[in-house]
Amino acid sequence: MRALGAILLGLGLLIFTSATAPGQSQRASGLSPAEREFLERHWRRPIPPQGEAPEGFTPVESSLAPADCGSCHPVQYADWQSSIHSKSMGPGVSGQLVEMIRSDPAGARSCPACHAPLAEQSPDLLGPGGLAQNPAFDASLRRQGVVCAGCHVRGHQRFGPPPRAGSVAAAPAGAAPAHGGATYTTAYLRSEFCSSCHQFRPNGLSLKGKPLENTYEEWRGSPAARQGLHCQDCHMPDRRHRWRGIHDPDMVKSGVRIRLATDKARYRPAETLRATLTIASVKVGHYFPTYVTPRAVVRVELLDAAGAVVPRSVEERVIGRQVTLDLSREIADTRIPPGGRFTLRYARPLDQPGLRLRVTVTVFPDHFYTGFFEALLAAGAGQAEAELRQALEETRRSAFPVFAREVPLT
Repeated sequence: MRALGAILLGLGLLIFTSATAPGQSQRASGLSPAEREFLERHWRRPIPPQGEAPEGFTPVESSLAPADCGSCHPVQYADWQSSIHSKSMGPGVSGQLVEMIRSDPAGARSCPACHAPLAEQSPDLLGPGGLAQNPAFDASLRRQGVVCAGCHVRGHQRFGPPPRAGSVAAAPAGAAPAHGGATYTTAYLRSEFCSSCHQFRPNGLSLKGKPLENTYEEWRGSPAARQGLHCQDCHMPDRRHRWRGIHDPDMVKSGVRIRLATDKARYRPAETLRATLTIASVKVGHYFPTYVTPRAVVRVELLDAAGAVVPRSVEERVIGRQVTLDLSREIADTRIPPGGRFTLRYARPLDQPGLRLRVTVTVFPDHFYTGFFEALLAAGAGQAEAELRQALEETRRSAFPVFAREVPLT
């Protein structure tokens, strides 16, 4: 259990330092004063309780449940249901919290700041007299993770981006607007809106001088930022609420260009094969991958005439930021910077007929978590065992290929 506590404490620090301090990275970002002021107020942690709904609000208007939002916003609700945001309090996180509540209660209370940010999603609230039971706590809402209201509701007021032409139907003549209308701001269209949960503070957990999560700063130095592209342009195109990322094969394939070339079309036995694989980051607005949890594995090998792997022909390379499970040390950082490329050059003598070259690139979105959950279970997960086993199986199923090619050689 001691090892379990140490690993949990590391993850608690990872989450606890994730919110960007108000105005910290925003001063040099080109935000307008109005946008900056809105973001500093909107992402104040912890988010205050909503309080009593205004008089005259219907139950649906008063609700913070995503399904009730979906009664008027069905497309957004359906998108959210398929998104990572809706799973941010899944068995992996909730299972860790079971032990963290005992071993690191401060860290356990900090996790929901990003994973379930509303006050109504917290069983306890910190007040002048310390922690007190939250009378507005909604366990069902907590399980749903980053809900619509987490981004769009404060004090029962609705907020969002400026409507696009023709996108909002006019209310019937004389009718009051739903939930009292909404306040619109272009801050919702800026990467700074996302940085609150996707950028660690400079004084937070860092390895080799780099914050463990540095996505916003990576974007700021990218070609995408120089072109005026924001997180939402790639992850919420057409304002869809899917937030597609490293778990989505089509999203990954759209962000990188993979090329395989050999120095000859055909070879004779005893000649040497020289092949080059390049992976160019062409539409990724941050490092690929941006975080410590995923990795991509490049594998190159020779197959004989029977389809068996030729001994000593295998070469593998890892693209990712490799760290120890307790988050104390960076082992290697082989990620591709935005606009950069990865190159593998492969050379082998060909000593038999019928040989083929096989090259695969496989993405493991949850590689770190696979090892992490295995370690937690091996240490003894107690009451969290069932949830962590479920989370482990989900991570093991998440891998997918983004490139696979076989090339006849001899």
